[in-house]
Amino acid sequence: MLALSKVTAGPGGLAIRECEPRAPGAGEILLKVIAAGVCGTDMQIYHGYGAFAQRVKLPTTLGHEMCGTVVQVGSGVTRVKHGDLVSLESHIPCGECIACRTGRAHVCPQTRYPGIDIDGTFAEYVTVPESIAWVNPAGTAPEMAALLEPLGIAVHASMEGMGVAGKTVVVNGCGPIGLMNVAVARHFGADKVFAIDPNAKRRDIALQMGADAAWDPEQQDPVKALKDATKGFGADVVFEYTGSPQGVLNTFGMVGTLGDVRWCATPAKPMEFDFGMWRKARPTIYNIHGRRLWNTWELSAPLVYGNKINLAPIASHRIDLADGAKAFELIAQGQAIKPLILCS
Repeated sequence: MLALSKVTAGPGGLAIRECEPRAPGAGEILLKVIAAGVCGTDMQIYHGYGAFAQRVKLPTTLGHEMCGTVVQVGSGVTRVKHGDLVSLESHIPCGECIACRTGRAHVCPQTRYPGIDIDGTFAEYVTVPESIAWVNPAGTAPEMAALLEPLGIAVHASMEGMGVAGKTVVVNGCGPIGLMNVAVARHFGADKVFAIDPNAKRRDIALQMGADAAWDPEQQDPVKALKDATKGFGADVVFEYTGSPQGVLNTFGMVGTLGDVRWCATPAKPMEFDFGMWRKARPTIYNIHGRRLWNTWELSAPLVYGNKINLAPIASHRIDLADGAKAFELIAQGQAIKPLILCS
């Protein structure tokens, strides 16, 4: 089979390899991958920076957002059967720690990931634990089902704290999940949704996804724009997706007194922060990581199945697996939102 793998350290270092599919062991399933999305984590590994890039043992096949068909099951598999169309939860929790035993497996400190700790989904076939498979109804569009995993982050973030219903919210950083968050916040009843991103293509899509306004932080001060739009009160909820020092300062400048900051970004390196800003407005900071297992999936998947939100504008490119490295190049150049690598 073909597999798109990180083969050398540092920037780039991707190659198409010929590999043999691994037969599923006990509790595992073998999937024929249909479509797989490129994630920000994949991009960090591609660029060679951040903790995950250091953690990957080379060569490793990248990718974890996907939809595929079950073609073989290992012993002890009972929930998934041959022919099922499945999406994957990318966290493989240990199942034994305090977090796992108390319903918080999404923050298990021993979590492993496809595309990092085991070979991932940018391949014609992938073998994974049955425990991370989400079975989609027959007739689900595979390309949209491949987006359920990142969609879950936006849903998780929207449900935390005071929620979003009736609130003024800001999505600070409109990568794929930030754009999904615009649509999710609108669906769950946000009164006003403002989006911020320097990329014009992303701002246009944010408006398509339901934003009331989309601002370029390089051309206007988003803190002033938000305060002007809210008569000086600021936002009830700010979703922080930038992971940049200035973006974080903007986040705390925009959140209103006793509001919510939903921290969704994974900064690539340490940064300085003025805790006086936090002290002044006294917002509550929620650390958003992954999806609550499996509560978030139960909320987010029906949004796609029932066409409650439209994710099509986010799936900006379809690229054959053999040319999969192009997907990374398009993102790095700012030309793509969420390329889907077509593996079948």
